[in-house]
Amino acid sequence: MSLADMFRRVVRQSKFRHVFGQAVKNDQCYDDIRVSRVTWDSAFCAVNPKFVAIIVEASGGGAFLVLPLSKAGRIDKSYPTVCGHTGPVLDIDWCPHNDHVIASGSEDCAVMVWQVPENGLVTSLSEPVVVLEGHSKRVGIVTWHPTSRNVLLSAGCDNVIFIWNVGTGEALVTLEDQHPDLIYSVCWNRNGSLICTSCKDKKIRIIDPRKEELLAEREKAHEGARPMRAIFLSDGNVFTTGFSRMSERQLALWNPENMEEPITVHEMDTSNGVLLPFYDPDTNVVYLCGKGDSSIRYFEITDEAPFVHYLNTFTTKEPQRGMGYMPKRGLDVNKCEIARFYKLHERKCEPIIMTVPRKSDLFQDDLYPDTAGPDCALEAEDWYEGKNGDPILISLKHGYVPGKNRDLKVVKKNILDNKLSKNCENTDPAAKMATPTPSICLSLSLPLTHTISVSLSLPLTHHKCLSLSLSLCHSLTP
Repeated sequence: MSLADMFRRVVRQSKFRHVFGQAVKNDQCYDDIRVSRVTWDSAFCAVNPKFVAIIVEASGGGAFLVLPLSKAGRIDKSYPTVCGHTGPVLDIDWCPHNDHVIASGSEDCAVMVWQVPENGLVTSLSEPVVVLEGHSKRVGIVTWHPTSRNVLLSAGCDNVIFIWNVGTGEALVTLEDQHPDLIYSVCWNRNGSLICTSCKDKKIRIIDPRKEELLAEREKAHEGARPMRAIFLSDGNVFTTGFSRMSERQLALWNPENMEEPITVHEMDTSNGVLLPFYDPDTNVVYLCGKGDSSIRYFEITDEAPFVHYLNTFTTKEPQRGMGYMPKRGLDVNKCEIARFYKLHERKCEPIIMTVPRKSDLFQDDLYPDTAGPDCALEAEDWYEGKNGDPILISLKHGYVPGKNRDLKVVKKNILDNKLSKNCENTDPAAKMATPTPSICLSLSLPLTHTISVSLSLPLTHHKCLSLSLSLCHSLTP
C-alpha cells in the first residue's frame, strides 16, 4: 500500500468507524439448542422482526426450531419443531413479505414452504403449505425474491436453479445448463431482475433468469479451491469472498459491466472458514462472518479508493457455527442499533447488537434512511412477464409496526385438470396457461333420460374470483 493510500485511510471520516458491538446478557440468549452438525456452508439461522429460526439436529429426518424473539432462556428438549423433511435441512430463509412464512431446502431433494402460527409453534409442524419438487439431488440454497410476492429461488447439488411461484406450486424458470459444477451461492440484485452466482468451477456469473441468459462471467474470481460467495450491492456491483491460491481469505469488488479486472482485491488472513457476507444496502456496510471464526469484521463500501474500507472487528471468545442477520425493520432505532446478529454456538444462540454511539436521543436520520418494508412491489405473474419493481421503502422514524400478515394460499394450477381430464383435449392451452384457477372437465356417460345435477363446493383459495369451467360430455346409450 502506498503512503498516499495510508494517509487517505488515516484521515478518512466515517460515522461507522466507531460501531460498538456487544453480546447480550446470558438471560437474553437461547440456550440448550442442539445446532445442526451438517457439514454445509450455510448460515443455519434466519431471523426476522418476529422469529428466530435455527436448523437443529434431528433423528430420522430434518428439523428446525422457530422461536419468538421474546422466547429467550433455556429451550426445552420437547419444544416443537418444523419437521416435515426426511433428510437434514441445509438452508432456511424467511419470506421478506410475510413474517410468518419460511422456506427450507433439504438433503431429501425437496423445498418446503411453511406458515408459522401467529404466536409461534404450540405443536410440531409437519405439514408444509406447499412442497416444491423438481431437484434430483439435495437442495442447499433457498432465497426469496426481494420485491415479488411468492417468488422463491432454490439451487441444488444437481447444479440446477429453480425459480418457483409458491402461490401455484409451479416452477417459473429452470436454469439447467449454466453451472457445470456445485453452486456455492446465489444472490438476487436489489429489484430481483438479475442473479449472481458463485460455483465450484471458480466462476462468478451474472444471469438474467427470465431470459435464461448469461450476461457476464469471471473465471477464477478467486483462485483458491475453497468455496466462494458472491452478493449484489445496491449500486449493481458485485462483492465476493473467497480464497487465494495460497489459501489466504480474500474479498473483492467487481463491476458486472467489465469483469476483466476487479475494482479492488483485499487479502485478509489464512483461516480456512468460509466467509459469509451480510450486506446492509441502506448504509453500504458489509459484515463478514467466517464459519468457525470468533469475529465479525465490517467494511464500508464507497466509490473512492480503496473502495472497500475496513472499519473494525468485533471479537468474542467462542467460534460461530452459523449466523442470522436481522432485517433493518427489526432493529431498535431508539438505541442507534444498525445491525443485529444471531450467533450460533454448539448449544446456544447469542444475539450480538451493533450500535453507533450517539449522545442525542432524537431519531438519527443519517443512520436510518428509508428501508425496504414488508410490502411487495409485484405479483409473481408480473415478474415472470418481465416487469421489475424496486423495494417499497418505509421510514423507521417511529419504529417498525408490523401489519396484519396474510395467510399464504396455494392454488395448484391445473392440478385437477391433469387428474380428471386426461381424455378431454378441448381446453385452449393458451387459456390454461393464463389462468391460475383450476379448470375441471367431467366426462359423463349416461342415458339421456337421466337428469344430471352437479354440485361442487370448492374453497376460494385465491383472492381473485375462482372461475370454474365444466364441460359435460353426454354419450348416448342405446
